[in-house]
Amino acid sequence: MVSDAILGSPGPVENAMREKLTTLLQPSKLIITNESQLHRHHAAMLSQGGGNGETHFAVQVISDVFKGKNTVQRHRLIYSALSEEFSQGLHALSLNTKTSEEAQRYQAEK
Repeated sequence: MVSDAILGSPGPVENAMREKLTTLLQPSKLIITNESQLHRHHAAMLSQGGGNGETHFAVQVISDVFKGKNTVQRHRLIYSALSEEFSQGLHALSLNTKTSEEAQRYQAEK
């Protein structure tokens, strides 16, 4: 699996996300990108002093657990798994979810 910790070591929220998503989804690929610095100026983040530095993430995941699930079901599965993180300050996720078959088909189309 791949980590995208551009600004240094992953923080506790990213680590918790990685652990939970790995356990739940057994992914062949999991990339978590912390995009919080891009959103510090938003009103919701300014009211928190710019947030804790772990408020916005992009998540790319390939998992066969997604087979037979539509996009909404996939996203609900992830949001449910991360409910504790959302209650503690995680604000937004950008999700890209695919099965291995979908990922292979996508690569072949490129």
